[in-house]
Amino acid sequence: MKSYENLNLQFIDGTWGKGNSDSVIKNLNPFDESLIHEIQASSEEDVDAAHEAASKAAESWGKELPQKRAEIIQKAVQILESRKEEVIEWLIKEAGSTRVKAEVEVQITMGIMKESASFPTRSHGYIFDSLTPGKENCAYRKPLGVIGIISPWNFPLNLSMRSIAPAIALGNAIVLKPASQTPVTGATIAAKIFEEAGLPKGVFNVVIGKGSEIGDYFVKHPVSKLISFTGSTPVGRNIGKLAGEAVKKTSLELGGNNVFVVMKDADVEKAVNAAMFGKFMHQGQICMSTNRFVVHESIADEFVKKFTEKTEALKYGDPSEEGVTIGPLINHDQLEGILEDLNKSLEAGAKKVCGGNHDGNVLAPTILDHVKDDMPIAKNEIFGPVAPVIRFSSEEEALKIANSRDYGLSGAVFSENIEKAVAFARKVETGMIHINDQTVNDEPNAPFGGEKGSGIGRFNGDFILEEFTRLQWVTVQHEPRDYAPFS
Repeated sequence: MKSYENLNLQFIDGTWGKGNSDSVIKNLNPFDESLIHEIQASSEEDVDAAHEAASKAAESWGKELPQKRAEIIQKAVQILESRKEEVIEWLIKEAGSTRVKAEVEVQITMGIMKESASFPTRSHGYIFDSLTPGKENCAYRKPLGVIGIISPWNFPLNLSMRSIAPAIALGNAIVLKPASQTPVTGATIAAKIFEEAGLPKGVFNVVIGKGSEIGDYFVKHPVSKLISFTGSTPVGRNIGKLAGEAVKKTSLELGGNNVFVVMKDADVEKAVNAAMFGKFMHQGQICMSTNRFVVHESIADEFVKKFTEKTEALKYGDPSEEGVTIGPLINHDQLEGILEDLNKSLEAGAKKVCGGNHDGNVLAPTILDHVKDDMPIAKNEIFGPVAPVIRFSSEEEALKIANSRDYGLSGAVFSENIEKAVAFARKVETGMIHINDQTVNDEPNAPFGGEKGSGIGRFNGDFILEEFTRLQWVTVQHEPRDYAPFS
């Protein structure tokens, strides 16, 4: 099987070609910053062409038989499975993924694709009673038409596909703008897979361009009916504003400052094992990564000791090497921002337990103890392999810390008393929270999304079906109606 070629091109109306912007995007390997390839960026003209193609394709694709749409999704899953190693290699070199993270990402991606293959026959309307004699009430579910997708660089394949596959399965056409750091794993390799699966031209379009040049234009484009965005809260707020002005729907999955609360009756060993995954998977560059470890003071010493022992045993460095679990941050700017917050927190009284050193863009896994909730390393979303430990004395204090930030994406609570833990969890202002598990969870049939500054809308299962379709109320008056006093 021949590897995919021309992955550094735009994909519009079934044709691969260069963008019309004068700008060039350099796709760099985040580990050694070597050049993978260059991409001639998209212009506003390309954005128009992509939306025009999608609009035209949506007319026929939305009327396609459900089994045909399901068949193409299923074929795409088979192709991804057959090209798994090729995709994993791209995730390693383009996104800085370790092999274990890349394998997890491919599996999660196939999960949402398989779930999406069932959507064409799960898209139901309604028949319901009317308050008017002789009237029949119906609500027909229809595709939105064209959906604009803006995806991030951290889990590029999965976080693009969780919008791509449901949108296509439900009869929509799409225009996808990936992050400039991950144009292949976030867009073009998925476009190749669906092209190979036989998706009609124009249903899937890719524009790769700088946000500063085409971002606002993309969001405001009059053709798209919904913008699905995954990324930072500041950018999400701007997208929400622009989409609101254009009167279009949004699904926004934004940043997180996720807490991992360890109650005094928790099994410390289990909590530490979960903490390792929740903090250090993909170098902490996950929206759901644990940002703050909130640990009861009576067991904090034990927790930190065991957490440190396991953390110091982690291998970090080149993500392509066997056994490496901590790879590079996506770029130097990301590293510098984390180091700034780390150093300011140390100056404010936090204690470094391990790590803190870096080699290039690889930051050694780091633990800070005696952190206060107002320190930069706790206040800001870290998006890196730094674990701040905050000690608490009462559940009221823990809850106050958990709800102190303008984020509400994910969370975790460890306790041997399940009822007590659930009661606490339900008071945390977050879209998702897990008892005796870590914060990084995603299942294709479960509602994924946040509260407050972490976004609006829900992905996966029946929940994304509601987001990516529209209802039309249609009535039939079967019997003559009394219009008195007008008749």
